[in-house]
Amino acid sequence: MFGEDAIAQQLADARATLSSAVKSPESHQIDPVTVEGADGLIRLTLSPAGRVDELEMDGRAMHFGSQALTAEIKRMINEALDQRAEALGTDEPVPDLEAMNETVAEIQDRSIRQFQAMSASISEVMAKIHGGR
Repeated sequence: MFGEDAIAQQLADARATLSSAVKSPESHQIDPVTVEGADGLIRLTLSPAGRVDELEMDGRAMHFGSQALTAEIKRMINEALDQRAEALGTDEPVPDLEAMNETVAEIQDRSIRQFQAMSASISEVMAKIHGGR
């Protein structure tokens, strides 16, 4: 049979798991996104945080001219951002871990008080039973 301490420990463990999920969003990040452009002469990489991490350009890309080069880099950045958004996106609603953590804390607090009251009542009944002999 579960005692008050065992249930309190299980609830505390659940809260700790939720807290670690809330505090470590980096564990839910995606891989870097790499896009090539200008016939493979330019390579752009977004970091898992969504920042431009690398921009590599072969010298032959300069022959495209500054306007065409600027337009191609802009296109590549937008493509990389679109790929990243697609990788992060989901059709399912994302649970609010912070709200879940608060709810578990409330349940834990209430259940501990209820178990304490129940334990006190049982102790009182047992004392009356043993005292009446």
